[in-house]
Amino acid sequence: MSIPILGDFLAADLLAVDAVIRRRLNSDVVLVRTVAEHIIAGGGKRLRPILVILSAGAFGYQGSHHHQLAAVVEFIHTATLLHDDVVDASDLRRGQATANALYGNPASVLVGDFVYSRAFQMMVETGSMRVMEVLAEATNVIAEGEVLQLMNCHDPDIDEQSYLRVIRYKTAKLFEAATRIGAILGGAAGAEEESMACYGMHLGTAFQLIDDVLDYSGDNRNTGKNVGDDLAEGKPTLPLLYVIRHGNAEEQALVRGAIEHGGLDDLPRVTAAIERTGALAYTRRQAEAEAQTAKAALNNVPHSKQRDYLLQLADFAVTRNF
Repeated sequence: MSIPILGDFLAADLLAVDAVIRRRLNSDVVLVRTVAEHIIAGGGKRLRPILVILSAGAFGYQGSHHHQLAAVVEFIHTATLLHDDVVDASDLRRGQATANALYGNPASVLVGDFVYSRAFQMMVETGSMRVMEVLAEATNVIAEGEVLQLMNCHDPDIDEQSYLRVIRYKTAKLFEAATRIGAILGGAAGAEEESMACYGMHLGTAFQLIDDVLDYSGDNRNTGKNVGDDLAEGKPTLPLLYVIRHGNAEEQALVRGAIEHGGLDDLPRVTAAIERTGALAYTRRQAEAEAQTAKAALNNVPHSKQRDYLLQLADFAVTRNF
């Protein structure tokens, strides 16, 4: 699933990244190869690898480690997906059956562990202690975000800041790591590296907020997931929290109950409450504000084609329908 605005600009780089991915997923254990290939072959936007490549290119990087580290970032993302789908009991991702639905929970968890450990093998090969530090911290924070989300499930009383903390840990942290390691590869100065990290963090937050919007308004042919998946799992995402704060008494009680009990029995009524209160419009505005902050962070980055594409990606994050 390509990102249209990029055209063919990164085509050769992404082919090189895919070659690294397929080569490094190889294992003598057949089930490892089968499960890992299933989720990698399932598509995806390759957004995190794209961020590594563009960020390195924005500072004139000419080597080949960016392909390896782009694959590392994708492996970390892939491992989290394998584990997430088990935790969430998901059966659909990117329009196809999840690995756990096909091969069972134990295989998904264990292959996720394999993909994580392979990522660490690969980052060691770059010989950069700074890169290893950034990625090790990111994987740790992501794990904390997963636990925070688990703790927040079925809790309608969390506030917006608590929810944004989950987003920044669980999703935005890997965006931040991707842009930071690209800057490190390119030899960016300290302030420039921080600007790139800030860009990645706010981009990732905007991206997740739009996912929250699409969970109640998207077409599963575009999103590759079922509408209302978050509600079924009792996840108190921003549109639901907005209804609890701004809906009438009946709507507040409805949404609180839906979060507490999960399931999809009340999906039509919850969706109606979301629409009536303007919850999706509010969430989209928050995402647009994050995207603008991301773009502003690039003011300290030298002008280049890569920087232009990073600016366009911030717009894409909030206008996409998949």
